[in-house]
Amino acid sequence: MLDINQIEELTKSVNLLEILDIAKSSALIGNEILKNNYNKIQTISSKGRKGDLVTNVDLEVENKIKEYLTMKTPNISINAEESGKLNKCSDLTWCIDPLDGTTNYSHGYPFFGTSIGLVYKNNPILGAISVPYLNELYLACIGEGSYCNDSKLKVSNPGILADSLLVTGFSYDRFETEDNNYAEFCYLTHKTRGVRRGGAAAVDLAFVAAGKVDGYWERGLEVWDLAAGAIIVKEAGGIISDYPSGEFNLSSGRILACSPSLENELRKELNNVSPFDESLYT
Repeated sequence: MLDINQIEELTKSVNLLEILDIAKSSALIGNEILKNNYNKIQTISSKGRKGDLVTNVDLEVENKIKEYLTMKTPNISINAEESGKLNKCSDLTWCIDPLDGTTNYSHGYPFFGTSIGLVYKNNPILGAISVPYLNELYLACIGEGSYCNDSKLKVSNPGILADSLLVTGFSYDRFETEDNNYAEFCYLTHKTRGVRRGGAAAVDLAFVAAGKVDGYWERGLEVWDLAAGAIIVKEAGGIISDYPSGEFNLSSGRILACSPSLENELRKELNNVSPFDESLYT
């Protein structure tokens, strides 16, 4: 993450609170379209990997948000899930996930959202996540705290892992690689009050920030999955890092996000997990 000198240098050139308001409006564009099209999807197709879906709603949300951001911030680059990168030679990049939780949405399962993150030289600096079914809007800007519907957020403080509720997800390439977190899911289910699988990484991170869950870990993610949620957790007083060790790197596709009181114990337990033996299930 950025140090104080980098933050000061950044704020000399851009008004982050004004840009946060643009991110908020972008997330609300997604929020409205997702609500209006819920259980009314017209087309669903696969992007190649098993379970990796795209619908007409993903595309509509992304196009509308890109149009808005291009109008409001023409000099900021864009990296969007469905259409890729639009590079404008800027140190700032919008990371857009128009519909996080497409599989959920396509089945009418009400756990999904729109995620808009802004990164500076690969560091998340502000974000907005809308969760339409819950009527929740999560916002954060570096140095300004995290909020949900104008209420300030603070991560939980469960004290010990045994008293915690965790959440995780499984990458689309879990069918082809042994580097998945099946074993970790089973192991931590026995070490905690439970482990949930939501199916929308940005919403999982928002819930860590809100204290609804105490920790989240996952691998195989993309920058648009993480950019907004990472800064929302960080500004709510949470810890974000790589897992099972190392500093957070947006490009690694891996994240551990949790209450500070859980960090050491959760990291230790993740390091204790033996690889998953797929031969038992094939």
